[in-house]
Amino acid sequence: MSKTQEPINISEIIKKRKSKLAIKEGYISLLIRIIFLAVIGYLLFTQVFLITQATGNGMFPAIKDGDLIIGFKLQENYKKNDVVIYKAKGVLNVGRYIAQETDVVTIDDTGTLLVNGTVQAGEIIYPTYAKEGIEYPYRVPEDHVFILGDYRTQTTDSRDFGPIPMDDIEGKVITILRRRGL
Repeated sequence: MSKTQEPINISEIIKKRKSKLAIKEGYISLLIRIIFLAVIGYLLFTQVFLITQATGNGMFPAIKDGDLIIGFKLQENYKKNDVVIYKAKGVLNVGRYIAQETDVVTIDDTGTLLVNGTVQAGEIIYPTYAKEGIEYPYRVPEDHVFILGDYRTQTTDSRDFGPIPMDDIEGKVITILRRRGL
């Protein structure tokens, strides 16, 4: 051994290697956790929840153009007046579940909506007028629902494209995030 060389310290070499190995294992563990969380997030937001943005003012004042809507896709039983996300002509829409299969929907000339002979007013401030294409009284066919927007004079809904098949209901709206709050 020459005088300029220091003696080799094996314990220090082992410590450095253990430290490098621990850092490597830490990064691998972090990567696995990130991948796991990404898979869980992907499954939640494609199979359980639905996030979409409202287009138009068909549900005004409850939902405004640009609002972010979060829906629950696993809903099995819908009730009248539930706000749902549905697909019509390949486009996602938001509307109010008004009538289900075998219900009779009637819209008279005064703008009054009746389902099975009962007036449906609720908190809707706009009158409901019939549009061309559907004869009233109208019986909703099996496995279909009748959906209307809240802004009844300015919306496109079941009065335009008929009853919506239950398979085209994507989920129930569970929360709305106003665009001015984002």
